[in-house]
Amino acid sequence: MLFNSFDFIVFLPIVFYLYWFVAKERRWQNMLVVIASYVFYGWWNWKLVFLIAFTSVCSYVSGLLIERYEGRRQWQRTVNAANMVFNVGVLVVFKYYNFFMENIEELSDALGWHFDWVTINVILPVGISFYTFQALSYSIDVYRKKMPATHDPVEFFAYISFFPQLVAGPIERATNLLPQFQRPRMFEYDKAVDGCRQMLWGFLKKLVIADNCAAEVNACWGQYAELPGLTLFILGVLFTLQIYCDFSGYSDIAIGCARLFGFNLTRNFDFPYFSRSIPEFWRRWHISLTTWFRDYIYFPLGGSRCEKWRIVRNIFIVWVISGLWHGADWTFVCWGLYHAVLLVVYNLPGVNTKYDSAIACGRFISGAKVALQMLLTFFLVVIGWVLFRAETIGQAVGYLSAMFTNQFFDSSMLCGMKFLRFGLIIILVEWFQRDKRHVLQFSNMRPFNYRFVRWTVYYICIYVIAKYAGASQTFIYFQF
Repeated sequence: MLFNSFDFIVFLPIVFYLYWFVAKERRWQNMLVVIASYVFYGWWNWKLVFLIAFTSVCSYVSGLLIERYEGRRQWQRTVNAANMVFNVGVLVVFKYYNFFMENIEELSDALGWHFDWVTINVILPVGISFYTFQALSYSIDVYRKKMPATHDPVEFFAYISFFPQLVAGPIERATNLLPQFQRPRMFEYDKAVDGCRQMLWGFLKKLVIADNCAAEVNACWGQYAELPGLTLFILGVLFTLQIYCDFSGYSDIAIGCARLFGFNLTRNFDFPYFSRSIPEFWRRWHISLTTWFRDYIYFPLGGSRCEKWRIVRNIFIVWVISGLWHGADWTFVCWGLYHAVLLVVYNLPGVNTKYDSAIACGRFISGAKVALQMLLTFFLVVIGWVLFRAETIGQAVGYLSAMFTNQFFDSSMLCGMKFLRFGLIIILVEWFQRDKRHVLQFSNMRPFNYRFVRWTVYYICIYVIAKYAGASQTFIYFQF
């Protein structure tokens, strides 16, 4: 079920009513969350609910066994490893099996060895990478003694399948979300209203910016060889706006929707296009995934507290895995390697890129140095998104070559300028609200402390959505 569908418009108020006015006790609310989440997920293909149920059972049982074998560390290690093998094995079969088999076949043919490798025709389950990582983090955290194992299967199944963030995150840690299923929840009007505001802004970004930018990019991308360099760069910027408004729009809707039911989800985007360096960008983009890789892969490898060659190795391992996580294609691997190189370039010289202060703290306009840092970072990110969007490595190389060689300053064939301006307006609005968790979080700001002004803003957003919403597009990150 898509957030931007009529089905969801009907589904959400029904679940909301049943949750607060019928299933008033915590255990019944948790049961309703499980049922609603499985309906939400099974709306695409009901058979896939068995897959998420299998993932949930494996991780739930592993937590109980790790607790049972307290004091026998080898047994606990075995259980945790087995759960990782089961879950990662399912992910590999559905997402990567054909990719690996096809590449092995090509390699064997090149070496003169001819084998008939078997490929399988399977549907990639929506959001499998997200809920698999969420399940893995639970058993790993129990193994690391960061939290006790839960004995309630309903609350655990609710944690894994919670429908607002089920198919595209944020990737929640059990240490954050599971305790919220374990305690009573009371309806909070202010929290629900704030959730609606965040959902409204998410829908605006998705329907007006992301969907319209997608139409422009899809229409022109394949013709890159015939387009001037400036047009190709603008297309790259349009895709940069598309993927941000699409994915952060989903996260805004998910986080706002969860707040309607009394839950606080992890912040997933912190205005990343205002970053002053690539390391800062990755602390602000898809925060739940980058921190997952940091805590469960980068730190166990040694992190940054080791020799420089090991730091470089760790960065490249994490980013090759990150590339593959995004898709079973060499373009994603190249995208990961590209960002690994940039992170090494930024980190190894010892340049401070952590920035303790907020961007242009207390000012409407940044200084020249900060502005140049942001522009450079944005340009580097655009180049990376071209790699990400390309269908093949050859297309990525051809696109980038054409962008820098095809009469760059020829402005006779510009496209998508209307929605480029819309996107820049969105970015400008976010700049003025960059110290908030989301744009429509007004707090006690003047003149927004007046009800009339606030509702004027809401109606303007609704009007813009109604007038300029593009043709409905699936959320980009559903494929991951």
